[in-house]
Amino acid sequence: MNEEIEMTLADAKEAMEGTLDHLRQELLKVRAGRATPSMLDSVMVEYYGTPTPLSQVANVNTSDARTLTVQPWEKSILTEVVKGIQNANLGLNPQNNGEMVIISVPMLTEERRKELVKTAKSVGEHAKVGIRGKRKEANDFIKSLKNDGLSEDEAKRAEEKVQKLTNDYIAKIDSIVDLKEQDIMKV
Repeated sequence: MNEEIEMTLADAKEAMEGTLDHLRQELLKVRAGRATPSMLDSVMVEYYGTPTPLSQVANVNTSDARTLTVQPWEKSILTEVVKGIQNANLGLNPQNNGEMVIISVPMLTEERRKELVKTAKSVGEHAKVGIRGKRKEANDFIKSLKNDGLSEDEAKRAEEKVQKLTNDYIAKIDSIVDLKEQDIMKV
């Protein structure tokens, strides 16, 4: 029985770690006023009739804190790159200079910063819901073990370990979201 409990705890921890990784990826999409190549990760470009991620048809770089440059591998798709960036609804205005696409990232207004903080907190809440879901799965498994002969005390200790794990990951989520909030509000 103890092996099953340890495996359940390990599975829950692994799943919670996956939720944390997902949170970090989602928060990368919430821009903090600086130009980063990851801002364009969601952009799809029509490439020979097939929607293709921008990163597979061009190099995306930052020339400074406010400017992104997109250098397509084929000049013939420059207009498709511009169209893809506009269709992604990122609030960016791409400029085609015949060689590459240049994007000036506008300064964030105070109001927009507050909206982005709300978005970051919302993403954090979704991650917390995911963590709580993993806790419920682990506790349900422990209850099924209790029905199969696990003692009351062992079940209680296992549930306490699951709760401690949950609390640790909720605290990690809070600190990640707080750091993102500070990053967004920094002018």
